[in-house]
Amino acid sequence: MKRLDRHKTLADYRQQMDQCVKCGVCRAHCPVFGEEGREAVVARGKVTLAHALLNKEIEPDPLLSENFSKCLQCGKCVRRCPTQVPVDDIVLAARREIVARRGQSLFGRSLTSLLRRPRLMHLLAGSARRAARLLFRRVPQKSGLRLRFPAPFIDRQRSLPALAKRPFRRRHPEFIAGQPDQPIIALFTGCMVNYLYPEIGEGALKALAALGFNVIIPKDQGCCGLPALSAGDGTSASELAARNLRAFGEHQPDQIVTLCASCHSGLTHHFKDLGPDYEALAERVVDINDLLVSQGLEEVLQQLPQATQKPKVTVHTPCHLRNSGLDEPPKKLLAALPTIELVKMNKANACCGLGGTFSVHHYQTSRQLGAAKANAVKESGADLVATACPGCIMQLQDSLDQADLPQRACHVLELVGEALEEKS
Repeated sequence: MKRLDRHKTLADYRQQMDQCVKCGVCRAHCPVFGEEGREAVVARGKVTLAHALLNKEIEPDPLLSENFSKCLQCGKCVRRCPTQVPVDDIVLAARREIVARRGQSLFGRSLTSLLRRPRLMHLLAGSARRAARLLFRRVPQKSGLRLRFPAPFIDRQRSLPALAKRPFRRRHPEFIAGQPDQPIIALFTGCMVNYLYPEIGEGALKALAALGFNVIIPKDQGCCGLPALSAGDGTSASELAARNLRAFGEHQPDQIVTLCASCHSGLTHHFKDLGPDYEALAERVVDINDLLVSQGLEEVLQQLPQATQKPKVTVHTPCHLRNSGLDEPPKKLLAALPTIELVKMNKANACCGLGGTFSVHHYQTSRQLGAAKANAVKESGADLVATACPGCIMQLQDSLDQADLPQRACHVLELVGEALEEKS
């Protein structure tokens, strides 16, 4: 039978697992271990479990699934590991191994079934938007929505963003002309920008237009595949990768721009291992903050008129950008804005507690981690907390709402877009 999942197996990581010397340095840096204090949830414990799973010394039972689900994929353990054991990748491989032996959970099947069917996702998004008044109540005002009725997998206390009245990709033509001598940039929107935060995409278009870029928004693009990987479904992740390879390969853009730190990780780190064609496409993927800084948008922003009243803005660094060495570009864009006052936040690099499917399975732990972040935002004195990941925005806003704080979470591109719009 043809193998559909082309990601590395747990056996491919045997050598790296053997490099773990069980020193325990990871214990000081794992956010989940900090909350639970159990050896099974820290990196060296997971490597031990993964080794035993590979050697069939233990069975993939529900407790093992739960232990492997308790990873935020923040990568702090990898960065601090003396032998650089890729525990985040090993955890994902272990989840795939468990799913291969036991099958997917109901949540995993529901999630990946939706991600693989963009038309169904669009239909459901439209239905949910039309039924929003019935399904959701707005608490607190202007910040988020909460479910009126119990819904599968979602904690009723979590505040959620409203669905976009019109998905981002349906708002614009597939090609937006810029200056003839400028490169062609393909926009990877990601699911959250398309359905929940189209204002981020609008900010991106304003910034790219300010530099004269030609922009393609491929209509047939799909999810980056990271949620499927997080759920242990390598087959669905590979199918989504093939969809994006076709969608972006058809247009042959000079570069492919991501608006989300997690999508950037999905299309680079996890995409390139699937084969030469995927690796070639992954090499053209760039984070939009990095692109805008490298192409001189800071200078454009610095020349905008100074605002008379400037909101105080602090910045949260998404784990996936930090792991790619891209901490600085979002901060540089914010620092160049004459419309805001940038203020520092304690532990700006700390994980917000989302972790993709982690926050679904372990909302209370996720909420505890988010509470620390909300407190840091409060202590910074900021009016807004800006970041470069739509997922982090959702988690940050929920954390601020749970703490009953008035601050709002937003994307760096929203502030850049607003400043450029005022100029025009």
